[in-house]
This record gives sequence, structure tokens and C-alpha cells, in this order.
Amino acid sequence: MIKVGIIGGAGYTAGELLRLLLIHPDVEICFVHSGSNAGNKITDVHCGLLGETDLIFTDELHLESIDLLFFCTAHGDTRKFMESHRLPDELKVIDLSMDYRIKGQDHDFIYGLPELNRRDTCKRRYVANPGCFATCIELALLPLAKEHLLNGDVSVNAITGSTGAGVKPSSTTHFSWRNNNISIYKPFEHQHIPEIMQCIKQLQPDYDGSIDFIPYRGDFPRGIFATVVVKCDEEIDKLYSIYESYYERDSFTHVIPTPIDLKQVVNTNKCLIHLEKHGNKLLITSVIDNLLKGASGQAVHNMNLLFGLAETVGLHLKPSAF
Repeated sequence: MIKVGIIGGAGYTAGELLRLLLIHPDVEICFVHSGSNAGNKITDVHCGLLGETDLIFTDELHLESIDLLFFCTAHGDTRKFMESHRLPDELKVIDLSMDYRIKGQDHDFIYGLPELNRRDTCKRRYVANPGCFATCIELALLPLAKEHLLNGDVSVNAITGSTGAGVKPSSTTHFSWRNNNISIYKPFEHQHIPEIMQCIKQLQPDYDGSIDFIPYRGDFPRGIFATVVVKCDEEIDKLYSIYESYYERDSFTHVIPTPIDLKQVVNTNKCLIHLEKHGNKLLITSVIDNLLKGASGQAVHNMNLLFGLAETVGLHLKPSAF
């Protein structure tokens, strides 16, 4: 049994992580840390877990009693914690913030995109869980990068649900603003671009184009729908063969010949990819659930890899029928 603790237990990603871990047959949740909610029931915050758990938030950290620590913290907080605490030698860590996603000499975290770094993740102690937009876009591009078929700039438009902004209310997340509305934010400067570029260059080191990424806020709660356009002279049948070959051993990423919609992946750990050729341009559609494949589901996938479990354990999730 894997004994786990969670730091930053009150947000959306923590709620989804708890939902998955509570039904995971190989996990025991030992503590859920939240300084502002200490002493309150988990279900006071995560109401959807009523009847599933009697756990109480705590402000204590019993690191010596667990095998794995999840960070569902704000960006910057994981690094502060790691630099100010000495962790037990055998304790493994999965960080859902962006603090350690970019390689550096100052840390030993592996970038935890299973479709790229599965083998290395299995052998490591610390995992940096990828960003949600980054996951969706990387999975659209990695098969091309492996074949050195990325030439020139990549154009990306992607829209995300309101949960991507986190649980803390703001002027662009409350219902009356978000409903029946759409807006652009951080065009060409989104924080996930460096990790996307890092993954591309891991497979195609000579790539010298840019990722022209325009993110959109959507008026739905969860999911990411991305369209990616690249110049490519390969025939569509060969491209499908390249993508299917790249993902043939992956449990959650599927390349399909028919157009896809967001509801096919919401509440699942899947990524669906569709390809179309228009002259010398390739249109790639990639869709994920931002809270699952883009965050907590991928974190559980990485946990399964760290502890030698089957990749799909605890992640057989099905989309809504409507």
C-alpha cells in the first residue's frame, strides 16, 4: 500500500486528486495539509466527496509516515518548501506546480509527461507534473518532433475551462463574467511555452521555430480544446502512421480519424488527437480534461510509474454520455 500526503489540499486539482486516490486500490491517504482549513472536514471544501471520506484537513506534516508527497500548491510554494525542509531519504515527490518543470542544475526533477519520459520517470524520485496547456499541445507535436518534421513556426489556438484559473475567485472567473463570454489572455507569452519548447527540443534539438500560442478563456468549467497548425509536406496516411506508431504503447493518448469534440475527454484521463491536411498545412486537434490529463490524472499516472504499478490503475474513468 502506497502511503501518500497532500500539501495544498483545498484547490481544484487537490479535489480531483483526492477523488482519484480514494478509489485507488493501492493507496492510503495519510494526511491532507491546508493551513487555512486545518480541523475542517475535507468534505466541507470538496463537497462532491461527501460519503466517500471522513478525512480532516491538518496543518501538521508527518513526512516520515508516507511514501509519496503530492504538492498541489501555488506556483513558487513547492520550491520554498523543498529549500526549507529536509525530506526523508526514501520519500518520493510529485509536484503539480510549475516550479521544477524546466531542467536545471539546481534540482533533480524529471518532467513527468509519460508519453515522453515514461522510462526515466520509473527510475526517479522527484517528478514535475506538466502544465495543462503544455500537455495538450506537446501531445499534438511530439510525433512530428521525433521524425524531425517540425519546420518553421507553430501556430496554436487553445481554449480552456474556468477551472484552469484555480479556485480563488477573480474578475475573469466569476460566473456572470465568464458565462456566454470568451477572451484572450497572455498571447505569445504564456508560462507553458518554455516547457513545450523544452519537450520539442528533446526530440528535435535543431528546431529553431517559435510556438505562437494564443490561449482563450472559455465559458465552460473543464477541458482544453487545442488546434495546432504546422507546414508539412507529408501525406495524411503517412502522418497517421507516424502518430499511431508514436502512441501505440500509450494507455491514454489516442489518434482517431474522425473529428473530435471536448465532451469525449471531459472527466477522463484521455488525450484525443485528430489530423487533417489542407494543402501543405497540417491541422492537429488535441483535446484533454485540464484537471485530469492536464493535472491530477497525470499525477496519478506518474505515481503508478514511480511505484511499478500498471499505468491505468485507478484511472479507468468514463466521459459523460451527454
